[in-house]
Amino acid sequence: MNQDSGEAARLEDAVLTRAAQAGEVSALGLLLERHRAGMRAVALSILGPGPDVDDVVQDAAVTALRRVRDVRDPAAVGAWLRMIVRNASRSLLRSSVPSQPIDDLQLPSTDAAPERWLEHHTMRNWIWEAMEELSPTLRLPLVLRHFSTTVTSYERIADACGVPVGTVRSRLSQGRARLATALAATADAPHGDTAQRVRASRAEAHETLAAAESGRFGALMAERWSPGITLLRGNQPVGGSGVLARGMDGDLEAGVRQRLVHAVAGRSLVVWEMDLLNPADDPGHCPPSVAWLMTLDDVGRPHRLRLLHPAPVRALQSLTPM
Repeated sequence: MNQDSGEAARLEDAVLTRAAQAGEVSALGLLLERHRAGMRAVALSILGPGPDVDDVVQDAAVTALRRVRDVRDPAAVGAWLRMIVRNASRSLLRSSVPSQPIDDLQLPSTDAAPERWLEHHTMRNWIWEAMEELSPTLRLPLVLRHFSTTVTSYERIADACGVPVGTVRSRLSQGRARLATALAATADAPHGDTAQRVRASRAEAHETLAAAESGRFGALMAERWSPGITLLRGNQPVGGSGVLARGMDGDLEAGVRQRLVHAVAGRSLVVWEMDLLNPADDPGHCPPSVAWLMTLDDVGRPHRLRLLHPAPVRALQSLTPM
């Protein structure tokens, strides 16, 4: 590529990036197609041949969707996309639980104008509106992969969904494709306030933990949760509100406390990620963390609950019955 054609390509990248930052899904799609070969080459150079290469490139596409407004130099979007792939590939090599590839992204400065943050929130609201258009089967793995902080690996998502890892890969691939279609379909639709929904969900999580510590977990479930609340392990029901109340009470009696560290909240799906704080005299009583994966009913009440630990629970006293 000569200098003139290279400069023309950078200018075209800049035009497409600005259009994508303005919310045009087709522009982002064109950018990804223009740079897909380079993104794949980066993944291949780090991971070698295998299915992880395509998975990393697909993940990078969703990350780009979420973060395209953070690109400071639109003409250099190709390098930005390859950096996302490089970070994700290295994370995959370091651990079986790949972290979100955002640490080295070029984030907006903290003194950005309020309008800048408003636009960023609008993009996020649009993404969540499109998420709600997906089937529950496709929505859960996609939300966990891209919005959770602890349930991001294929293995953990497979545990949460009660399906093989290969099925997780297939559902993620289908979900990303459907998401692109849903984004185009919801571009002009009203979008809910995702930030407000997350704040409300965090407040509810704190109220739930406080109620449990005061002996009112059962009463809170009766007041706020669906009467048909069901605890699932994978896709199999293992109990209802009675099992949940006994498990929570047992952990509290053993001196275990929970602390909210992250919340994800949509209209139909909520994720609360908690640290588990064990008593000093029994530091291994529970694993270090637990994720509450809650499917909501038509009026927004928890209806199905999955509790996922990063490792099997050693003791019988746990929220998840053994």
